[in-house]
Amino acid sequence: MAPRLPALETFPPLRAWQRKAMVEYLRRRTEDFTTVATPGAGKTTFALRIAAELLNDGTVEAVTVVAPTEHLKTQWAQSAARVGIQLDAAFRNADLHSAADFHGAVVTYAQVGMAPQVHRRRTMTRRTLIILDEIHHAGDSRTWGDGVKAAFEPAVRRLMLTGTPFRSDDNPIPFVAYERGGDGLLRSRADSVYGYSDALRDGVVRPVLFLAYSGETRWRTNAGEELAARLGEPMTQDLVAQAWRTALDPAGDWMPQVLRAADARLTVLRNAGMPDAGGLVIASDQQAARSYAKLIEQVTGERAAVVLSDDQGASARIATFAASEQRWLVAVRMVSEGVDIPRLAVGVYATSASTPLYFAQAIGRFVRARRPGETASVFLPSVPHLLGLASEMEAERDHVLGKAKDPDGFDDDLLERAQRDDQASGELEKRFAALSATAELDQVIFDGASFGTAAQAGTPEEEEYLGLPGLLTADQVAMLLSKRQAEQLAAQRRRAAERTAEPAAEAPAPPMSAAQRRVALRRQLNALVAAQHHRTGQPHGKIHAELRRICGGPPSAQATIEQLEERIATVQTL
Repeated sequence: MAPRLPALETFPPLRAWQRKAMVEYLRRRTEDFTTVATPGAGKTTFALRIAAELLNDGTVEAVTVVAPTEHLKTQWAQSAARVGIQLDAAFRNADLHSAADFHGAVVTYAQVGMAPQVHRRRTMTRRTLIILDEIHHAGDSRTWGDGVKAAFEPAVRRLMLTGTPFRSDDNPIPFVAYERGGDGLLRSRADSVYGYSDALRDGVVRPVLFLAYSGETRWRTNAGEELAARLGEPMTQDLVAQAWRTALDPAGDWMPQVLRAADARLTVLRNAGMPDAGGLVIASDQQAARSYAKLIEQVTGERAAVVLSDDQGASARIATFAASEQRWLVAVRMVSEGVDIPRLAVGVYATSASTPLYFAQAIGRFVRARRPGETASVFLPSVPHLLGLASEMEAERDHVLGKAKDPDGFDDDLLERAQRDDQASGELEKRFAALSATAELDQVIFDGASFGTAAQAGTPEEEEYLGLPGLLTADQVAMLLSKRQAEQLAAQRRRAAERTAEPAAEAPAPPMSAAQRRVALRRQLNALVAAQHHRTGQPHGKIHAELRRICGGPPSAQATIEQLEERIATVQTL
């Protein structure tokens, strides 16, 4: 028996962006429509409302949702059932057709890639709407892209969804429109865009504070040479990768210190109005995940939930954690995209993955707002590339085909090689060995601006930032961070004055290192931007963005001494 049509009047009220996008969709009535909306904005609700409209007016008779993972299949089917759309999440390629009492099915990109003809026949049997969730995955491999195109070309309608930056490779994404720009390059074109900055302004998502931790790292290379470097300092890519790997080593001091700080922040949020707030540690591999879980138990006295892969029990473990009040979850990329755990409010980015796509997916797990004033805090290594991504949270990216690779960009392949153990054996075996790493709070990044000065882990200076109130608006976050920084600077000036007043303090102060100089310049720039904010009322982030437009260069968190000096001179003329 055919299922009943969904009742439009029972749908939850749509947000402003959803209503606008739906009106645009229904006005155009085109085969293909691409919606880009930040994680947490409500893409699923929007897509299901479109499906209900098309089912009710007879445009389509069936719905097929394509999702990246098995867990998301279940999540889609449950969300659809709540609004009266019955989707079969257990459909397998061997079934050939959906049961008659379903409106359609949810499948994965891998399923479609393995048997595109099965899904093509299903699509041709009934007038079908195809919802392609996180459409950039259709470019993960040629097989997936070709399979999606072959399977769903006969569809009456195709709705493409994505909440993250489009891909950085040259694989065209099926059914996405591309337009040639003035530089001759093809760029993806979305029909509806709702970015993080829009959602933050509307109170749909949480403000995200990035707490970047640096520290001294020491390791032994494959050649047996011992090296030391300060995490976050300018250095070659291979040294960055090895210092990064050393910091993430569970046997060092960096991870325990950062986990202790993250747990302290989680306690603040729980005591400040988010009693069920949860934390997520994103690990690079299964061995590291298990080790981090042990560290969490040592630090907090409580066991952490662990999700190691997209296996049969992963969905159940995620669902159990989502419905519980357990403090910590440790995952290996499993909870990076689309998984809905609204209570996640603290994150530890303990993975080597560094593409804009993956970073945005990971941070998207923490931005889903449930009530006004909730904030999110993400702890990450003070690596220039990550600091740049954190500073550009609000950037909207298109998929560009044929673009030359940036020679100054971070090399993910190099990082991956550095993160791997050599597989040599016998006398030739010389493995990378992390020797030691310590952690200190380097800076706090919010709305494109960098706040704070270096603070050792466990000190009152660090606690000032970890103890920021948990329920704040974006404007209140910026104001409090500026206040904290001003207090730090005042305390430093008092200590310097006390030293100067002592008779023995006649020796000239030692010259500042490059690292100290950069911190001092960042501090000066932030103070000038704050003054400009008070004069003009413009947000800090917009002032920083304008300085970057005028002067060029990366965000202040990763700018050079010369770039910071140029921006300081420029802001003084505004």
